[in-house]
Amino acid sequence: MEKGIKEENEKKKEYLWKYRDALRSQLAIEEEIEQLRADKMYPGSLEQDGMPHGNGCSDLSGYAAKLDELLQELKEQLEKKIDIRREITQKIDAMPDETESLLLRYRYIHLLKWEEVAVKMGYSWQHMHKIHAKALEHFEI
Repeated sequence: MEKGIKEENEKKKEYLWKYRDALRSQLAIEEEIEQLRADKMYPGSLEQDGMPHGNGCSDLSGYAAKLDELLQELKEQLEKKIDIRREITQKIDAMPDETESLLLRYRYIHLLKWEEVAVKMGYSWQHMHKIHAKALEHFEI
């Protein structure tokens, strides 16, 4: 394979793997949002550090406002991750060859191993790599 094509394909694979990275980040952000919502509902649970605290009559409005700001920031980050995933999915779906599109979907969206992709599509492992090379050639970033 020509050096320029190989470098181009590596960039395309790197771009496609951003789906996986965005998915992982999205799940982490969603967990963080859930934890913050729980902290907001039960703020007293945050004071179980064994340290002496006030009589519990403190004003929690400032705390709640900061939590709301943090939740909003996390939601914005979450939207960015979702947008990355949507963009990659749309580009895969826009490919003219259904087999190539399906292979990229299984590999980069469903995160399947090559063996699993080959079984699902009914091709040999070697043939999968030939289809993958063509798919990368036709994939537009």
